[in-house]
Amino acid sequence: MAKIILTHEVTGLGTPGDVVEVKDGYARNYLVPRNLATPWTKGAEKDVTAIRKARKAREIATLEDAKAVRDSLESKTVVVSAKAGQAGRLFGAVTTAEIAEAVKASGAPAIDKRKIEVAQAIKSLGEYTVSVRLHADVAAKVTVKVVAA
Repeated sequence: MAKIILTHEVTGLGTPGDVVEVKDGYARNYLVPRNLATPWTKGAEKDVTAIRKARKAREIATLEDAKAVRDSLESKTVVVSAKAGQAGRLFGAVTTAEIAEAVKASGAPAIDKRKIEVAQAIKSLGEYTVSVRLHADVAAKVTVKVVAA
């Protein structure tokens, strides 16, 4: 087992600044090469406070604020335009960055693309539901409508 410090949020594992133990191969082959985590050392332990401080500044402060943002997101339908073929299949897929931009353009509060979870890749026209983690206890279901550009 390897002891690591998470630098980004990893679903099912933890949030930035958390010190967790994972299997050696998972840390060596996946988390560290993708810069999602760094190996734990006594010196790196000091960085944890800086990571946590930065995370505090970015996240939504209170549960009430998160619920208010959730209500505003769930009341809107976000429209994303993408290039599509005749059968309605997209050339590529809709990314979380495109969804985040569309949310911002719709007048809703800006959200981080890393907080958006897409169950299956969006590769055709239509309506989809994506999940947005706003707070540890609050997630919003956002309706995304993909239209041809």
